[in-house]
Amino acid sequence: MSNDSLPTNGNGHEEDFGWDDRRLDLSTKVAVVTGAHRGIGRATCIGLAREGVKAVAAVDMADDLPRSVEQINKKLGREALIPFVGDVTDATFRQSVFEQMKERVGPISICVPAAGITRDYLAVKVNRESNNIELYSEEDFRRVLDIDLTAPVYWALETIRSVAQDRMARDLKRWDPNERVQGAIIFIGSVSSTGNKGQISYATAKAGLEGAQATLASEAVFHGVRSAIIHPGYTDTAMVRTLGADFIENNIIPQTQLRRLILPEEIAHAICFLIRNSAVSGKLWADAGWHPRS
Repeated sequence: MSNDSLPTNGNGHEEDFGWDDRRLDLSTKVAVVTGAHRGIGRATCIGLAREGVKAVAAVDMADDLPRSVEQINKKLGREALIPFVGDVTDATFRQSVFEQMKERVGPISICVPAAGITRDYLAVKVNRESNNIELYSEEDFRRVLDIDLTAPVYWALETIRSVAQDRMARDLKRWDPNERVQGAIIFIGSVSSTGNKGQISYATAKAGLEGAQATLASEAVFHGVRSAIIHPGYTDTAMVRTLGADFIENNIIPQTQLRRLILPEEIAHAICFLIRNSAVSGKLWADAGWHPRS
């Protein structure tokens, strides 16, 4: 028997393993990724493109996003990423992205809303210089929730509507499993979702995404759309680097089993896995063995 042959069943016939690959076929799917200019968002755009996705709407506020996308597409050898510069909290901008992508390449059915910010400081702080008790800024709290919670939810809802409208146009009603999965929503949570000192707004937003994910998991499947959430640990992104090299070295690395920051590409790989494998639901912790000291 050659190395390329399948094992035989004793009668000289090749064994039929009954292999059934139900992974989502990305070649027919259009995705949207926010926060696409850097970090996890950028890595996810590239990861999806390398997995063969039909097209990705790469969304970010960075003015040089189009140049970055052009460079990525050149390396990929195809126009896989389409740039959109704008504010993820702007409903009109969001709707225009979906409309333009539909006209250009087809309806969006995969969403990874990765855009996020932090505004970290204590919820209640003693200012010894002024002898005052200061509360966390309401303005900062609302801004973080707008970007890290409300915006991801509405990019997800817009994706579900995109799938529902497409099904309606094809006279399809309630999704049937024989059709295969129609789309996927992957929220970006955080290890901070369980609470983290100095992150009252960020932790609240990430914990809120768990509730949104669980709700959409039960609702959106009517249209054949899955919903999951990934909780990354401390990842080597610009957001984490703002904590400072000393803080990272003394307060983060020692509490991580890998003894290093996670790579954005590692999180992107896990996101692509969540999208393609329909049997995986709920939440995935990609925390590199994060065990914070109390």
